[in-house]
Amino acid sequence: MGGQVSASNSFSRLHCRNANEDWMSALCPRLWDVPLHHLSIPGSHDTMTYCLNKKSPISHEESRLLQLLNKALPCITRPVVLKWSVTQALDVTEQLDAGVRYLDLRIAHMLEGSEKNLHFVHMVYTTALVEEVPTLRQLWSRGQQVIVSYEDESSLRRHHELWPGVPYWWGNRVKTEALIRYLETMKSCGRPGGLFVAGINLTENLQYVLAHPSESLEKMTLPNLPRLSAWVREQCPGPGSRCTNIIAGDFIGADGFVSDVIALNQKLLWC
Repeated sequence: MGGQVSASNSFSRLHCRNANEDWMSALCPRLWDVPLHHLSIPGSHDTMTYCLNKKSPISHEESRLLQLLNKALPCITRPVVLKWSVTQALDVTEQLDAGVRYLDLRIAHMLEGSEKNLHFVHMVYTTALVEEVPTLRQLWSRGQQVIVSYEDESSLRRHHELWPGVPYWWGNRVKTEALIRYLETMKSCGRPGGLFVAGINLTENLQYVLAHPSESLEKMTLPNLPRLSAWVREQCPGPGSRCTNIIAGDFIGADGFVSDVIALNQKLLWC
């Protein structure tokens, strides 16, 4: 599978590859019977965007303006969209080895493709097909387990093995402090009853892109990771109304994000 990895993240591949690969089994035995929705679990936002490239077509679900720009000026439009679509540098295996246990997979069908030709998508379609990632049977054959949640209610009615969609707190904010205020507001309203995700991913808007034409989502995100990581370290897992569960971020190998999320589980031992 092809991908786009910047030089700024080259060290992170080596640094985080195996540090937390078995963190769940290494948890204190006192936490083995804690419900999953009371644990602190690291996740990756738009997991599969490492395999986007300049040949990746823009999703048909994007705005009509973007579709028109893509048709009129594809040599300009596609590179710009690509820069703001890539949210991860590590591939899915490296993310799992790094300790990520929640994968955010957006699946779509290309209009001009066959009905079985499913791609992952985030503004543009990935070069990877859905069938190229490990299957449940492959995971189970290796003694591994996975929970699959799906947001489409009709699919849930047809396939009872699927879990309902996991709520995702998406702030849709450019500025770090605005995102943190959003997350704190959501916490004040009370956590969902089951699994849920607090997304610490910043999101660009058109005004920001136009004002920063030479930047990318990576360049916008990396300088803000220390402040976002500080917020993560302040969180507490557990059953309380203001407790967090899954925390998902972009460029998960660029700092100590995964270790910070995992370390929050130690707070459960203090209770």
